[in-house]
Amino acid sequence: MKKVLVGLSGGIDSSVAAYLLKRDGYEVEGVTMLIWKKDSPYPAPVSPNSCYNPNKAEEIAKIGKIAEKIGIRHHVIDCSELYEKKVLDNFKSEYMNARTPNPCIWCNALIKFGAMVDEARKRLDFDYFATGHYARIVERGGRYAVQKAVDLKKDQSYFLSRLSQEQLKSTIFPLGSYTKEEIRRIDCSLGFHQEGQSESQDFYGGDYTELLMKDDEKGDIVFKDGRKMGEHDGFWHYTIGQRKGLGIAYSEPLYVIALDAGRNRVIVGPREDTMSTKAVCRNINYMADTSFSLPEYSIKVRSTSPGSLGTVRQIGDDEVEIEFHYPVNAITPGQSAVIYSDDVVVASAIIDSVAG
Repeated sequence: MKKVLVGLSGGIDSSVAAYLLKRDGYEVEGVTMLIWKKDSPYPAPVSPNSCYNPNKAEEIAKIGKIAEKIGIRHHVIDCSELYEKKVLDNFKSEYMNARTPNPCIWCNALIKFGAMVDEARKRLDFDYFATGHYARIVERGGRYAVQKAVDLKKDQSYFLSRLSQEQLKSTIFPLGSYTKEEIRRIDCSLGFHQEGQSESQDFYGGDYTELLMKDDEKGDIVFKDGRKMGEHDGFWHYTIGQRKGLGIAYSEPLYVIALDAGRNRVIVGPREDTMSTKAVCRNINYMADTSFSLPEYSIKVRSTSPGSLGTVRQIGDDEVEIEFHYPVNAITPGQSAVIYSDDVVVASAIIDSVAG
């Protein structure tokens, strides 16, 4: 009998994932990771609806009760030290260099499917690791890749795009072929949670800039030609493509088109200046293929994007140039560009610069 370790967060999805695997004949155990470091300099979130949260004791107890209902053992692994170094420190560094990172992608690759699984293997014997993510895994020509979930509204392939081949070959996503509504119905029928249970969980339940631990610092908001249009309290409070909260009167709506970390400036312009056709990306993680031989791909530059068609050209050992067929709004350095062939992830890379 194959043994599966399931990441349990206490939510509907991971709970049902564990149940389905046990129902299908696997030997199942559950594991929950702790990412809050007691002596961390980083502040606690205002909202409890956060992955990063100090109040885990009550939550762990609830997860334990769900594990009991399923009839599986439950383990807890402390990953807080590495989480602070690999996720929070990176988040702070990127933001202060006028880049917008995606901490959930790094957490999945380095912590949840990385450090936690590695530590679990030292203590437990299991063949596979599973989670309640909405995605599927396919094998093509000896390579593993993440495929979009059947329920495209819940698809999480974007957030899993940096998993390695080693991680993918021993991972199972039990919910990839289900819709969210089907999973909710199963959850209610088993009595894991109350009907209508809210479970949306964010990386940090509050203003992200709190994690930067940076005092406000006055700077200029300037038009793209250098004209001063107003003032701000720190470029790190703004993101590319932002329109609201600028406090500027102008003949047409203005948007943030660039951030200047060195001079603490926020650069604004009309909407057309938020549109770009080219991006250079680095730090490539290959999945379905190690080359870009197709004439076009669908590329997502943010998790909520439906994807835009474009070409991908290798320009260095760890560098690609993406050229979209049509201008794309607010391509943001620091975010991931996830490259798909149909509904399968070919590769993922970090957006480094934008042009066109």
